[in-house]
Amino acid sequence: MASDWFEIQTVIPAAPEDVYRAWLDGKEHGRMTGGPARGEPVVGAEHGAWDGYIRGRNLELEPGVRIVQSWRTTEFPEGAPDSRLEVLLRAAPAGTRLVLRHSEIPEGQGASYEEGWVEHYFEPMEKYFGKKAPAKKKAAPKKRKATASSRKAAARGGGRRKKASRPRRR
Repeated sequence: MASDWFEIQTVIPAAPEDVYRAWLDGKEHGRMTGGPARGEPVVGAEHGAWDGYIRGRNLELEPGVRIVQSWRTTEFPEGAPDSRLEVLLRAAPAGTRLVLRHSEIPEGQGASYEEGWVEHYFEPMEKYFGKKAPAKKKAAPKKRKATASSRKAAARGGGRRKKASRPRRR
């Protein structure tokens, strides 16, 4: 039986360990994607998301590095085997480079799932982890100490002193 496959990637603003944990923890996975989910970080454990639309099992787990899962949706034809999902996590300057390899997808369904990963996972994950990142504050501009002459000038109503013009000699 012919099958579809694809590989896509993104950068998530979080550490690889945080992305790994959120992917495998049902409650956090649900908060991260916005859809109900179940799962736990144990090889052989079942996972599911989006009210039963997605389901499968954890096949291989390397904490903070790699997740391999069997994966299927309710749209798979009857009798079709599960597809294979591999998620690779690598530290990157802006967080985590997430590479998603999805293979053994029933023929003709790959393009739809590729779009779904971007829309229902990558985009929400970027927002979810972006909100969790501590906000960087801009440094306040440095204030100059007021000197005696600047205080006098300010009292006269001017910030900078102008040079007095000299009378012209004739």
